[in-house]
Amino acid sequence: MGINVYSEVNQLKRVLLHRPGLELENMEPDLLEELLFEDIPYLKKAQQEHDYFAEVLRTNGVHVEYITDLLATALSDENIRKQFVEEYLHLSEVKNQYILEALEDYLLSFDTKNMINKIIGGVRINEFRLKQETFSTKVRMNKQFYLLPLPNLYFQRDPVAFVGKGIIINKMMTKARRRESLFMKYVVKYNRDFEGTPIYYDMNNHFAIEGGDVLVLTDKVLAIGISQRTEPEAVEKVAKKIFFETDESFDTILAINIPKKRAYMHLDTIFTMVDKDKFLAHSKLESSLLVYVIKKGEKDLEVIEEKTSLEKILQKYLNNGEVKILKCGGEDEIAAKREQWNDGSNVLAIKPGVVIAYDRNYVTNTLLRENGINVIEIPSSELSRGRGGP
Repeated sequence: MGINVYSEVNQLKRVLLHRPGLELENMEPDLLEELLFEDIPYLKKAQQEHDYFAEVLRTNGVHVEYITDLLATALSDENIRKQFVEEYLHLSEVKNQYILEALEDYLLSFDTKNMINKIIGGVRINEFRLKQETFSTKVRMNKQFYLLPLPNLYFQRDPVAFVGKGIIINKMMTKARRRESLFMKYVVKYNRDFEGTPIYYDMNNHFAIEGGDVLVLTDKVLAIGISQRTEPEAVEKVAKKIFFETDESFDTILAINIPKKRAYMHLDTIFTMVDKDKFLAHSKLESSLLVYVIKKGEKDLEVIEEKTSLEKILQKYLNNGEVKILKCGGEDEIAAKREQWNDGSNVLAIKPGVVIAYDRNYVTNTLLRENGINVIEIPSSELSRGRGGP
């Protein structure tokens, strides 16, 4: 499978998705904060919304791939399957040897597809009995789960980023999401469709970076958010890798410093590209901000600090001439805050000037249409509860 991503708005040909499943049913109020949710989506409705989204993509000529299918193919060899389970349990920080061995046996007792679904959905304490109970196992079992679910997995942009001809397998910031990147690690390593694909950053690195902070603006310019979830050291490592160890055409990285808070967790929650010369942004980002412009020097990175408006920075480094910034929520301050919270700034471009957006953000969607953007709305009452866009 050839990867070729040099713009956020070029014709989208292939997309990676995950259909929400049992992991949403295994959420409970006491786990919401740990699992990075404010509410529990209703699974049946969330699946309907997801299926509608996937069908919109197919109708517009996009080939839809599911991470569970790609992973099942990668795990067709029994030794690789066992290795995956062992690594997953290590990332899950299962420390008790009796529980570790029991979980491994339990997961490997399923066929590959059901094993993957079980791993995603989580393993409850009452699903099996330990062969041997000890003091330590009794203490460890004083909770609901052996393995917590992965409810954020339907946001497939975050654990992996496709950049140019390569892949960034992300080191996720939070414990709740760190296991997600393992799926793509095994897909790239053992699924023949990805054979020979260069890896520009790996989940085993020490510093966090997440895909929602990585935007491919042109074949020359990347934007990466320094955010609640992405650390500057990771940005530096990605820059050095791409500039000095690949033949990629990128020559500039705009490292955008954004507020370190939940509402702005990733760059794509407050800034997305909707056409070659049009961008959608939260009003808080539009005014003066700090951007580190990273360039390839003779032997090391060259860094310039820019403190000006987003519009001026984009005009300067994209060589587009005029650039238009559209405000999420328009001029209504309350609508702007409400719709940004509901991912009004986070739309998916499937070709220049054509985006998929949540229907609930009607103020922003109307503004986009008034400025020549074709907006395809999808239902969003449940998917949006995870605080992520299409």
